[in-house]
Amino acid sequence: MNSNYTKIFADELARLEANKTFKYEVPLESPQDGTVTVGGKNVVMLASNNYLGLANHPKINEAAKKGISEFGNGISSVRFICGTQTIHKKLEEKISKFIGTEDTILFLSCFSANEGFFASLTNEPCGFEEWKDVIYSDQFNHASIIDGQRLCNKKNTDKKVYNHGKLDELVKMLEEDKNENYRFKIIATDGVFSMEGYLAKLPELVEIAKKYGAILFVDESHALGVIGKTGKGTTEELGVFGKADVITGTLGKALGGAAGGFISGNKELVTFLRQKSRPYTFSNSLPPSLVYAASAAFDLLETDDSFVKRLKENTNYFRKEIVNLGFTILDGVHPIVPVMLGEAATAQKMSQELLKEGVYIKGLWFPVVPKGQARLRTQISAALTKNDLDRALEAFAKVGKKMDVI
Repeated sequence: MNSNYTKIFADELARLEANKTFKYEVPLESPQDGTVTVGGKNVVMLASNNYLGLANHPKINEAAKKGISEFGNGISSVRFICGTQTIHKKLEEKISKFIGTEDTILFLSCFSANEGFFASLTNEPCGFEEWKDVIYSDQFNHASIIDGQRLCNKKNTDKKVYNHGKLDELVKMLEEDKNENYRFKIIATDGVFSMEGYLAKLPELVEIAKKYGAILFVDESHALGVIGKTGKGTTEELGVFGKADVITGTLGKALGGAAGGFISGNKELVTFLRQKSRPYTFSNSLPPSLVYAASAAFDLLETDDSFVKRLKENTNYFRKEIVNLGFTILDGVHPIVPVMLGEAATAQKMSQELLKEGVYIKGLWFPVVPKGQARLRTQISAALTKNDLDRALEAFAKVGKKMDVI
């Protein structure tokens, strides 16, 4: 590579290190679980999306092995050529039933699903010679929603961002656009906002979308399997199950912890996406091991409510005790528990000190979160025992006092 290019990269990395915003990877020497091995040491895992503890659950592992045994390691094709197996259709049907939609389309990740959704809808003429669409997006939406909108043709798509949770701003935008001849109006929101653990105001959003004839798009990646009485997500938790027009989600967090994503909605929309979504059309199908594992995760949720109950108990306990220690957290009910620290350097240093004390957690800072709002994003799991949580709390107390945070 040209030395000038190499210097650009080296200078930028030096700047990140100087600003204490360099992202360090700490390899695990064990499967993902309530506790993991790092550098030969057993530590409590508080940084994983493994909400239900299924990433290394025996039944999930058995299902993945069965998938390989019965259908092979990989598909070697995209869906419309020869990459659709019966198991893909069955999983799509299972997801649709679980979240209350008519049909579902699988992707390799929810990131791909979100990219595919926005680009497919807004860039396709659908019989129109000229058209204009509009997307109204919450300020705190996930990067995949933001990047999906970046793929939308600027000529044909207006993109409007309202401040987080400020639905009065959203309504004002919709009122101002009443006389615009938009083809599609899309309101896009996370169900659970991943950096804060906040829940979207879905009951109000359902009514707003209905009143203004908009499509309500909800990303439930941090909600499915996590909240709601039976783990069906934000729509169940907030009493609007089955009322969102489009739901996207991941199979790589609570539902097995591996990979895979999906879009769910009515049959016409999903069939349209099978024809027009580029990440679906031009990417290999989900491997059999992941299909079997995800299917087993849904089965466990349907037949055993102990996972969701234990997760809720662990979350409530940790939220209460971390505040009792003197730390500031963002209020909520979700197992994402942000411990607010302010500066990036403090968050980075504290995560390093906690690892020394036996707790694996990572700091987050700008541009992932707003400037001056650096934090440790604690993520609670059903895999954690009370002893694990107490061990982590003891470490927080020790490091917090040492760094004058509490």
